[in-house]
Formats: sequence, structure tokens, C-alpha cells
Amino acid sequence: MQRNTLLNKLKNLSNPDAVVSMAKFGINSKNTYGISIPILRGIAKEIGRDHDLAQQIWDSGIHEARILASMIADPSLVTESQLEKWVMDFDSWDVCDQCCMNLFEDTDFAYLKCFEWSSREEEFVKRAGFVLMARLAVSDKKAEDNNFFKFFHIIKRESIDDRNYVKKSINWALRQIGKRSPSLNKIAITFAEEIKEINSSSAKWVGSDALKELKSKSVQKRFNKSK
Repeated sequence: MQRNTLLNKLKNLSNPDAVVSMAKFGINSKNTYGISIPILRGIAKEIGRDHDLAQQIWDSGIHEARILASMIADPSLVTESQLEKWVMDFDSWDVCDQCCMNLFEDTDFAYLKCFEWSSREEEFVKRAGFVLMARLAVSDKKAEDNNFFKFFHIIKRESIDDRNYVKKSINWALRQIGKRSPSLNKIAITFAEEIKEINSSSAKWVGSDALKELKSKSVQKRFNKSK
């Protein structure tokens, strides 16, 4: 499919009412058509992997085109410079999360970017670092627990960031890593307890909220069954 043909198809699927609803959830309404994720996934399935087309439609700046680009890009062809270019273009939490989930976590640079981006100041770049941590904790089934131990200190260090989209991603990373295994759960609970004692409203929320799930009956029951 040609770039212009695809962009016209997306434009024809515009839903102004959906854009208004998306804005209520903090999604940037600029260059946004209001197309649902299931519809975009259907289009992506029709196209298949097309790395060149993904890069072309990303550069359009259209919200849904960028999410679609993350669905059709080939992770084996993604370069580090492409990751850096795309992450700097993030202007909405959902584009950030979709890119991490659909593409970034499957690249050779995923773990490296967890460290690099979580230390950056830009809001959605930092969010991407923690979203990647959360996603890898779920999707990288073969990874050893040791791959995730080193993230706890970063989570604790950055927990004082009071920006909503950052602190929620930090909380997400802490919870997902802490649900991966019994040993990680124990360490996550220890860190969450320490984080909630930090003199920061953000840190207190990150730690307290994470503990609710990490100590929950459902999580603990699952680990007890696995013993």
C-alpha cells in the first residue's frame, strides 16, 4: 500500500466525537482522527510488516498513523537512531505505550533503553523507559530475574517525579516486575515500602498503590500455588 493511499484511508475513518472522548483521557487531540485500536490492528493485519511504509507514515505526524507505524514496523530492522527519533516525537501517552508494546520491546535495544530513557528528563521519553520495564516483565518469558533486579533502584530514584504520566509508568513498572516471580515480589514489596516513606507525594503514591497489588490475595495465592 502506498503512503498517500493509507493516509487517505485513515482520514476517511475519522471520528470527531471519538477525538473529544480521547481528549478527556489526556490523549493529545492534535492531528488525531479518533480511530480505535482494534480498527488500526485490522489495518495492520492487512498490510503485514512493511518497515519502509512505517517510517513514511510516522513522518506524517498523524496520531493514528504513528500507532499504526508501530504495528507494521519490523523490530529486526529498527536501528537505535530510529528509536531515538521516534521517542522524541512522542506527544501523547498512548502513542508512547503502543510503540513500546507493539515494537520497542521486541528490538535488540529494549533493555538498554529502559536504563537510558528512565534517566531522561523529557516526560514521554522517561515514561517510555518505565513502560518498557513493565512490558518486558510481562513479555520476556525467558529472561532471568536478575535482568529485573537492577530496575528497582531506578524506580526508587525516579519515584519523586510528580508528573502524572511519569509516576503512573513508574508504578506500573514496579507492579509488573513484582508480579513476575516470588523472589521479585519480595524485593518489590521491600522497595515499595521504602518508596512510600520518601518525603514526596508522588513517591508515597507510587509505593502505597503498588503495595495494594503486590500484597493482594490474588497475587500471593498465585505464587503460593507455584511453590
